[in-house]
Amino acid sequence: MAIVVKKDVTSLRSALDYIRERDELLETDEEVDPALEVAGLQKALEGGPAILFNNVKGYPGKRIATNIFASEERLSQMFDVEDPRKFKFKALEALYHPLPPREVSDAPSQEVVITKDIDVWPVVPMISHTPQDPGRTLGGGNTLITGKHFWGGAHVSFNRMNFRGKDYSSFQVSPGSHTDMVVTAWYRKGPIPMTINMGVPPAVTLMAGSGFMYMVLPKGCDELAVAGGIQGSPIRIVKAKTQDAYSLADAEYVIEGYLDTTQHVWESPEAEKDGQQGVHPFHPEWSGYMGKAYRTYKFQVTAITHRKDNPIYYPLIVHSYDDHNIDCKMREAAFMEIGERIRPGFVVDTHIPLGLTDWGGVIFQVKKRLKRDDGYQKNILTTTIAASQGMRLAIAVDEDIDIYTAEDVLWALTTRVDPQTDIQIVAPGGVGQTFQPAERSAAAPGAQWVRSESKYRGGMAIDATVPFEYQWAFERAQYPIDRVDLKQWFSSQDIAKALASQSDYASKLAKRGI
Repeated sequence: MAIVVKKDVTSLRSALDYIRERDELLETDEEVDPALEVAGLQKALEGGPAILFNNVKGYPGKRIATNIFASEERLSQMFDVEDPRKFKFKALEALYHPLPPREVSDAPSQEVVITKDIDVWPVVPMISHTPQDPGRTLGGGNTLITGKHFWGGAHVSFNRMNFRGKDYSSFQVSPGSHTDMVVTAWYRKGPIPMTINMGVPPAVTLMAGSGFMYMVLPKGCDELAVAGGIQGSPIRIVKAKTQDAYSLADAEYVIEGYLDTTQHVWESPEAEKDGQQGVHPFHPEWSGYMGKAYRTYKFQVTAITHRKDNPIYYPLIVHSYDDHNIDCKMREAAFMEIGERIRPGFVVDTHIPLGLTDWGGVIFQVKKRLKRDDGYQKNILTTTIAASQGMRLAIAVDEDIDIYTAEDVLWALTTRVDPQTDIQIVAPGGVGQTFQPAERSAAAPGAQWVRSESKYRGGMAIDATVPFEYQWAFERAQYPIDRVDLKQWFSSQDIAKALASQSDYASKLAKRGI
């Protein structure tokens, strides 16, 4: 008799048990090198099964898991949402009904505690992404800042790190982020205590990717409480061993320490040698381009804790379906909430396809109910670009457009946009995103790219909706598919063969008769 595993997504390893039970876990005992091989294998299986490496070169007893969020279906069903397009509504409910974290005194993440002779390298199997990387780096850590250092709330985020020494690393802070707000408030006022949590409950990972939505998630909010709302139970936290901070009780690894705003560390040896910021490569970034190395604040390690039994590191390569789904699921919900604040009931759906990149764009589907609804789509588009740092493109379409199919969106752009009135450049010269090359390219050819030279060239808002009073002129052609039965003319075998030859978009058009 098959053993039925009860779904439990309150930790990474219990979530992996559930994924294994679904037969969506690709598991191997063959040795894998964290230098390039893990990233190469994940990219080769892009969008596919979750992967668990049980034999990591140089790290006996340690494991690496990845690709867990690569499937929207798998992600959604982990949280009891059958249709992945409906997950954003579950996330919205979590925003409205958060569950505050619960403090515990005994935590799996603290079964092993290292406070002396600290050396992160032999403990955490960090990976390199490409041959251009400056070595193996830590990009999958969930930074947790709580208490007075986050105005009474809890903030969780991804911050790329490169351990230039045994017990210290660079710590990248994205301008305008929650972490940047913390650093600004506590700059040179003393160390900023924090923990770097790895292999965390999946709901926390989703919140760590929800950056730059501060109209909906302002400073001082409790992002762990929203994660608890998604998970359906409180996230468990525990007091750090060496810092006035908290860590995640159900994490696999935790690095305790503090950010020192009085000292700087270069992200790569090449950048340090040349003294140049934004020139030498780092690992790839969410925009799909190679990241560039900068000089950052210093993160000083004071302890490493981890599970005793085969701890799991989740390294997370970027510009992948894995990373995209992590970064965008909460953002889609936040964009829904922005639309709701401007005109309740007007926005009926949102979507961020991979081509818009994680933080670079969004598509709104709206429903105009009255003539006076006309114009709200432009308000929402411009607000979205201004409110979400780094946004490059926001599009609004009508409810008859399939926002999950690029061809349908392109058709709407081609047939419904008036270039004179429906395309707007928003916030040129404002603050953009460091990791968007287009916002660093204002420098002359061959000149050094630094943050102070970055010029945000603005986001583009495109209204591809039909004016309410002219909807009659945009009646979609409707072919009579309801009047024909393929079985009357063709055999079942011929029908199956014919339908199998259809492209995805052709199939959708055929089913809708348009």
